[in-house]
Amino acid sequence: METRDGMAIGTHEFAVVNDKLKVGDAAPDFKLTANNWTPKTLADYTGKVKILSIVPSLDTRVCSAQTHRFNREASALSEHIVVLTVSADLPYAQSRWCGVEGVDRVVTLSDHKDMNFSSGYGVHVSDLRICQRAAFVVDQHNVVQYAEYVPNIGDEINFDAVLAKVKSLV
Repeated sequence: METRDGMAIGTHEFAVVNDKLKVGDAAPDFKLTANNWTPKTLADYTGKVKILSIVPSLDTRVCSAQTHRFNREASALSEHIVVLTVSADLPYAQSRWCGVEGVDRVVTLSDHKDMNFSSGYGVHVSDLRICQRAAFVVDQHNVVQYAEYVPNIGDEINFDAVLAKVKSLV
């Protein structure tokens, strides 16, 4: 397992497992857990443009804001677009958070079991067993069209760039 410098909390930097994805890369397949504990893979979203919103934990201010923003934006997006929010939070916690926060247009998925998504997408902060904040746009053919890794845990992603890329694909 290769590591790279990747995410900072304050002045402490943590290694992230594996290389970063680049535009043009094939999106790695994954096995994530839905809030009802069923497995979800990339194939479950075949034919759709996918916004992959990666957060360390829904129960933090910036992660909550990121997920709320995509939940609002999802209402104006085409039915050919799906927003997937991925964290290492347990499905129970994700389900509870979505219910309390009224988030119903974003699909929350958990990588808690084996962090295979996080490792494959280069966002696995192994020392903390969380995901580095990131955003990806994956087209209908499962090719990465946008990749953004946020090195400081408290910084936001570039929502405008993500949404512009998504809208250019449908």
